[in-house]
Amino acid sequence: MEGEDDRLSQREKSLKNSKNGGKVKKIILFTGTTAVALNFAYFAFKSFMHRRKSKALVGSNVRVNLTANEIRKLADRITSESKEVYDAVASMPVDKVKYQDIMVLAELEARHFPLVQSCVFPRLVSISEEVRKASAEAEHRINTHIGSCRKREDVYCVVKAFVARGEWINAEAKSYVQSLVRDFEQNGLNLTLTKKEELQRLQAQIDGLSMQYVQNINDDCTFLLFTKPELEGLSPELLQIFDRADNDKVKVILKSNHVLPILELCKVGATRRKVAIGYGQRCKEVNVPVLESLVQLRHKFARLLGYDNYAEYAVGSRMAKSSSKVFEFLEDLSTSLSDLAGKELAVLQELKKNEEGDEPFGIEDLLYYMKKFEEENFHLDFGALKEYFPLSLVLQGVFKILQDLFGLRFEVIVSAEVWQEDIRVFSVFDLGSGELMGYVYLDLYSREGKYGQTCVLPLQNSSLLANTARQVPVVLLMTEFLKEDGNYPTLLRFSEVVSLFHEFGHVVHHICNRSSLARFSGLRVDRDFVEIPGHVLENWCYESSILKLISGYHQDITRPIKDDVCMSLRRWRHSFSALKLRQEILYCIFDQIIHSTDNVDFLELFKYLHPKVMLGLPVLEGTNPASCFPHSAIGYEASCYSRIWSKVFAADVFASKFRDGALNHHIGMQFRNKVLAPGGAKDPLECLSNFIGREPSIQAFVDSIAFSSVG
Repeated sequence: MEGEDDRLSQREKSLKNSKNGGKVKKIILFTGTTAVALNFAYFAFKSFMHRRKSKALVGSNVRVNLTANEIRKLADRITSESKEVYDAVASMPVDKVKYQDIMVLAELEARHFPLVQSCVFPRLVSISEEVRKASAEAEHRINTHIGSCRKREDVYCVVKAFVARGEWINAEAKSYVQSLVRDFEQNGLNLTLTKKEELQRLQAQIDGLSMQYVQNINDDCTFLLFTKPELEGLSPELLQIFDRADNDKVKVILKSNHVLPILELCKVGATRRKVAIGYGQRCKEVNVPVLESLVQLRHKFARLLGYDNYAEYAVGSRMAKSSSKVFEFLEDLSTSLSDLAGKELAVLQELKKNEEGDEPFGIEDLLYYMKKFEEENFHLDFGALKEYFPLSLVLQGVFKILQDLFGLRFEVIVSAEVWQEDIRVFSVFDLGSGELMGYVYLDLYSREGKYGQTCVLPLQNSSLLANTARQVPVVLLMTEFLKEDGNYPTLLRFSEVVSLFHEFGHVVHHICNRSSLARFSGLRVDRDFVEIPGHVLENWCYESSILKLISGYHQDITRPIKDDVCMSLRRWRHSFSALKLRQEILYCIFDQIIHSTDNVDFLELFKYLHPKVMLGLPVLEGTNPASCFPHSAIGYEASCYSRIWSKVFAADVFASKFRDGALNHHIGMQFRNKVLAPGGAKDPLECLSNFIGREPSIQAFVDSIAFSSVG
């Protein structure tokens, strides 16, 4: 290809200059799948050679490798400096306060964010238990201090006085000051003393009950006993995960790692039903009254702040704007999926009839017969497929995609200071201008003491400082991949490939954000919007050209996966998605109703909703989702819909603008500039509409599911 010839020519010139004594300033990136191993071997060698000369990144205020004592001292400095700034703002005469007097708080946020993260992130990654403990303590202390700052009436009065004058410099500054006011008022500073004290009591009760609800689920060790014939379908290897009781029966603890394999693989319908009922009855006696109390307290809390109910409070600051809009979205989507879901259910019912005769089909049968159909029709061996996704090859492909789509060039830094020798650090440059866009840390391998989930953590937000210099973004991507040994590379399951693409969507979002203020930068955007870039990027995992780019048999990476496997993956992606989505919608509607209505009988509500949404399938006898529905208890209350919301609108973005799956640089740069760059100060619906050319729609998502119809 012409582009590849150009790059090889440039490489040859660089090598020639090097032989002649000239310095090659840029890391050479070999191209083509056959050279991927050379790239990463080269990176590893250079990293080893330069490790002793490690240094901090230019423009980054993130500090790595802090000792426990250094973390404590930095936390002291952060809280002390923060108090000084807040005291200074509080001392301003309310009749003379100016824009620059308020914006010192924004400057404080920009300077302190990377320092706060330097204290906080070691608890997730450090190999030292002492450092992790000091980091957790520092996080608690800093959060407590920030919480107290948001309750300072003296600062609130100064900010409100400035708002009353209406002397806005620009729209972003206005949004910032309004967000400050919102922070103060959500702590009740606009209420009377009596109401403010009541608000604080309610918040303490809500926090306590939320933790109790989740703790009850975590502590529950209920189990069921089965004979081996009752678990027919589970392989001998899989049975090893279960303990044995004294009578040699298999002990199935009602946790997801035990329950899901049985619901997917066990051929005995009675066993599946017994396990599903047991799983749905966890904590029934203790957690139902806890959630009932929680919902009542949330409504009281929201009404003190002037909202009609808790759902309006939770949704009001999100893209959806109102609970009624959430209901409309969920009902429209559910209706649009109704016919397809009916066809999918009919297929599963026929499968059960062929295998189990006239036994009625229940909700406990969904996973087993979905998996059976997929195995018989898609012929995907995910164990064998894993051997075609070496981590190094997938990463190289991701970097090429991000370069071709969004104009981002990744260069490894061989001398960066890191907290563990396996960490890789990259500079990210704009391909056109050569401007440094930011830095990315990749902490990819599992180890003792490390946080056990895949995630992206902002370490420094992009912002304009007082001297008009831009603070570059810094971000950490963590995964839990198993490190390769001397003879075998790290191989990724296909689900891990998709997850890696999703997380790189967050990385790109953070790096490309160009907000002037740290509060609206990076991933500090609308919570209905924050997952959209990740879901958009996932789409390329199912395009044949991309699958071939990122795949190669680990013993011969010139052999990518075959065309028929690419097509099977594309069809498998949305198999039975209509049924799965309607089940998820069921829980979202339940969540929205209990948080928008008083005195709801949770069990009766669920008995009514379940057959209506799940096409006549009744709720399992004796179960009540209110007993083991953690998203309604803490973190996602009245906002469970958000995951579906972001997936649906991401599908519209991809289908309307990247419809052929090609790496269209022009469209990619439009997405970068119109959607990723503006940050949290601009309405996300406006950003998406500006990019798509209309308001986002559910239709593209429904059409993509219909493509994989099994009916």
